[in-house]
Amino acid sequence: MSAYDLLIRGGEAVLPGIGHAPCDIAIREGRIAAILEPAAPAEATASFDASGLVVMPGAIDAHIHLGHGKDISRPRVPDDATQESAAAAKGGVTTFISYLLASEPFEDILPDVITVTEAGSRVDFGYHPIISTEAQLKGVPAYVREFGAPTFKIFMNNRGGEGARLGLPDIDDGFLLRLCEAAAENGGMVCPHPETIELAWVMRDRAKAGDPDGRGGLATWNASRPPFVEADAVQRAAYVAKVAGCPLYVVHTSSSEALEAGLRQRAAGATVHLETCPHYLTHDIGWDGGDRGKINPPLREAVDREALWAAVFSGAIDTVATDHVHRDITSKTGGIWAASPGCPGLETLVPVLVSEGHHKRGLPLERIAELVATNPARLMGLAHRKGTIAPGFDADLAFLDLNQTWTLTADGIASSAGYSIYEGWEFKGSIVHTTVRGEFVLRDGELHEPAIGRGRYLHRRLRIGNA
Repeated sequence: MSAYDLLIRGGEAVLPGIGHAPCDIAIREGRIAAILEPAAPAEATASFDASGLVVMPGAIDAHIHLGHGKDISRPRVPDDATQESAAAAKGGVTTFISYLLASEPFEDILPDVITVTEAGSRVDFGYHPIISTEAQLKGVPAYVREFGAPTFKIFMNNRGGEGARLGLPDIDDGFLLRLCEAAAENGGMVCPHPETIELAWVMRDRAKAGDPDGRGGLATWNASRPPFVEADAVQRAAYVAKVAGCPLYVVHTSSSEALEAGLRQRAAGATVHLETCPHYLTHDIGWDGGDRGKINPPLREAVDREALWAAVFSGAIDTVATDHVHRDITSKTGGIWAASPGCPGLETLVPVLVSEGHHKRGLPLERIAELVATNPARLMGLAHRKGTIAPGFDADLAFLDLNQTWTLTADGIASSAGYSIYEGWEFKGSIVHTTVRGEFVLRDGELHEPAIGRGRYLHRRLRIGNA
């Protein structure tokens, strides 16, 4: 069997242990079959000219919310996955892992959710169950072994009725401990939303008293849930997880205080992995976009943004993910107190890091590949097939025109959100083509419609010592 299905010629690829180097990539049956010297003799059914492009491993966005309309709990119809996976393809994302929110046991809904998502998605995907009830806690062993879903979110702020808006019951630190124990016993990992809500209530009431109409916008929202609210929960969750022997993956780190809290616990022996999001690297409370920038945790001060960039460079931050929320712009009405938190980000994940990180700050492309591909694959139980350009791995590739400049406009947004906090931004570096398992989902900047429904659910298994 000497012939390949597809031969990618003429590009430079970001290769493990080498960096970006000229090479040809041979693909067979959806996987990378060989990395060849440029123009090496080879036979293939088809060839593709990648001259002038950098080929990166497809991004794995380990933090999105895939739902239906303004409901971000789960997709209800295939088109929900079709639209958001279109945004993924445009952003160089070839796999996403969505948080799955429900009050019923997940074994009752996961088969249907997987079927619906597979029917519509252009990219591969997984799910993180959000554990909130006793029945869900009891189901942890099955979620790991039968469904390959070993990563579990917990909303630490769901107390005093706070979870009611999501249809979830209250939990406490005892529940957190038992979840960490269950995850540890079954080869899982816990992903806390870290906020100490009792502290946030005090700060919210003070902020509202000083600014009842929310005229202070993003600064007021930050004041209502300041960094120490996040940092306190990070250190508490990490300590509890350490006691239970459970790895922790801290989502959407937004502030220098939360970062430092996680690093202190890491230095003390806890297994703590830290994620941040593009919007915390590019936006702060001085942004003039108004309530569109209401996110939870809030956008912070410029000094926090710079601390996160430093951690991205140093390796203290493990991953960058989007926390993509596809509610449309009408969810941002009513002022800062009433607006819904969250923003879309799938289609700008890699472009933001290339434009703002690589071109403006000198962040190596190899480090970007670690942050959005190799490390998410390793931490999320996909390192056996995703996240690396090497023989045996899925041919999930993002083709980057490193120097092309372009401006994001509303009419170019694929997500059902229909808006972006990056509208009007000029980017340097664009995703031109994207492949998932060797098939184009984006070609010459255009979505490849036959890719709809090719996405597959990924059974994940965490490797001992990787998390």
